[in-house]
Amino acid sequence: MAERSTAAVDVADNSGDKPLTAKADQSTADGVAQNPERDTDSDEAQGSGGIEETGKASPPELHSGHKLARRYRLEECVTRLDGFSSWRAVDEKLRRAVGVHILPADHARARSVLAAARSSALLGDPRFVQVLDAVEENDLVYVVHEWLPDATELTALLAPAPLEAHDAYQMVSQIASAMAAAHREGLAHLRLNPNAVLRTSSGQWRIRGLAVNAALRGISSDTPQRTDTEAIGALLYAALTQRWPYESDAYGLSGLPKGVGLIAPDQVRAGVHRGLSELAMRALANDGATASRHEAACTTPEELVKAIGEMPRIRPPEPAFTAPPEYQRTTYQQGTYGRPGPRPGATQAVPTPPPPLQSRTGKALKWAVSALLIAALGLGSWQLADALMDQGNKSDDTKQTQPTDGNDKSGDKTKPVKALSIQAAQEFVAKGDAQHPNDVTKTYDGDPSTYWRTSSFIGGPVLAPYKPGVGIVYDLGSAQDVSTATIGLYYSGDHTTVKLYAADSLSPSSLDSMTQIGTATTTGTSATVKVTKQVKTRYVLVWLTALPHAASDRYSDAGYKQAITDVKFTG
Repeated sequence: MAERSTAAVDVADNSGDKPLTAKADQSTADGVAQNPERDTDSDEAQGSGGIEETGKASPPELHSGHKLARRYRLEECVTRLDGFSSWRAVDEKLRRAVGVHILPADHARARSVLAAARSSALLGDPRFVQVLDAVEENDLVYVVHEWLPDATELTALLAPAPLEAHDAYQMVSQIASAMAAAHREGLAHLRLNPNAVLRTSSGQWRIRGLAVNAALRGISSDTPQRTDTEAIGALLYAALTQRWPYESDAYGLSGLPKGVGLIAPDQVRAGVHRGLSELAMRALANDGATASRHEAACTTPEELVKAIGEMPRIRPPEPAFTAPPEYQRTTYQQGTYGRPGPRPGATQAVPTPPPPLQSRTGKALKWAVSALLIAALGLGSWQLADALMDQGNKSDDTKQTQPTDGNDKSGDKTKPVKALSIQAAQEFVAKGDAQHPNDVTKTYDGDPSTYWRTSSFIGGPVLAPYKPGVGIVYDLGSAQDVSTATIGLYYSGDHTTVKLYAADSLSPSSLDSMTQIGTATTTGTSATVKVTKQVKTRYVLVWLTALPHAASDRYSDAGYKQAITDVKFTG
C-alpha cells in the first residue's frame, strides 16, 4: 500500500523531508493543566517547518461554563495556541468527562481538522483515544474526544526513572501494533511523543491525537510511515535511558551530548536490555545514521511489529520477597495480662519474696507438706514401674502394634495430594466462533512446547461484553474432589484471568448451568487456581475471561490473546 496520511489535508508544508520528532521547541501554552489528558507538547512549533501562519484567525472567546451544542460544558482550558484551544469538558448528556479541541470555522486548518477527526473516528480501535464527535456550528469547529482520568502520560512516568525492561517492551509492542493497524487504514499520527502516549491503571497503553494533533498544527509528511516509526523508536529510546535521542532537550528529558551523534541506549545507560536497545536503533535510523550493528532498519510500523515478534519474550520481574514480621510475645503470654508493660529503659523492681513461715504452726505445715510429697513420689514411681512392666508383657504376648485411638492427634494427618489424569477435553463456546478446537489435546500431552491458542482480540484485557470468555472442558474420567488446577500460559503481561467451573458434561449447555469453583489472575506465564467451593465433579471448565496484549507472530496479529501450554489437576 502506498504511503499516505490523512493527518493534514490540503496543507502546504515543507517538513515532510525530515522526521518531526528530531527537533524540539519550547513554545509556551497558556493555561496548561497538569493532568494525564492535557494535549500540550514541548515541540509545538518544530522550528519554522510544519506550522502554517493562521492569518486573521484567532482563538474563539470562550470561558469556563460555556456550552457547545447545549451538551458539552467547558471546564478548564488546557491549551491555547496557534489559533485553537483545547479544553477539559463535561458531557452533560452522558455525565462523563471529555476533551474538546476548538477553533474558528474560518481557521486555515478547520477543514483539515474535521477531515482528520472523522477519519480517526472511523478506525474505532480501542488502543487509541477515541474521537466522539466532530462538528461545525456557530462559526466554530470542535472535536470531542475521550478523557482518561486514570491514565498517566509517558512524560510523567519517565520523570523519576526509566521504565523496567518488561514495561518498555509492553509499551513499544502495543504502540507499534496500534500504529501498524492505523497505517493499514491510511491514517498517520505524525505527532507521536511522550505526551501523546498514555498508560491506563490496568496497564494498557493508549495513543492520543491520531491524525488530529498533526492537523491542528498543520503538520504533514511525505513519508508518514517512516515518521511514525522513528517516533516509536524515540519513545523506546527515552523509556530505556530517560534521555531524548536528539541533541535538544524535550519533554522534560535531557538530549544527547552535542557532536556525539546517535548512540545505542545500552551505551548511554548501564543495564539496558540489549534486545530493546537494538530495536530502538533499528527504528531510529535516519540521515544515514547506523541503525543497528546486525539488523536492517525498520522503516514502517509493520516492520517494527515483525521485529518485536522475532525477539525473545521479556518476562515481568519476579515479585520481591518480603520476610514475615518477627514473632513477638504478647504481654498476655508473658504473664502480665491486664497490667501495663514497663517503659523502655526503665529498671524493673525485683519482687520481694514472702517471708518464711517461722511460727510453730508454720513448721508443722512444712513437715506435713514434705511427707505428702514423699508419699506421692513413691506411689507415682510404683505406678509407673507397674505400667511399664504391664506394657512390656503385652508386647511380648501379642507382638502387635497398639491401634491408634480415634481422638489421638497423630491420627489426624493431612490427606495426600494426588494428580488427576485427564481422559478427554473439548473446547467450550459460549458465544461467537470457536478458537482452535483441534488443538485442545495439546494442553495435556505432557509437552509444554505445544499449546491451544485463542484468537487475537482488538478489545481487552477483559473480553466482555464481546465474549463472556474462551476455554476448554476437561474430562477427569470419574467424579473427583478437585483441589487445584495449574495452567501453563504462553503470553505474559497485562493480566490473564482464569476461572474454574464444575460442569455436568463434556458439552455443557451454557455457562449458567455450571458452578464456579475458583478463580485466579496473573501477569506471568502460569496460573494456579485453588478450588474455594468443594464440589465433586467429573468435568472441569478452564475459562479465560481476560487476556494480555501481545505482539503479532506467525499465527496471529497483535492484540489481546493467550495460549494454554499445559493443564494439571490435583485432588
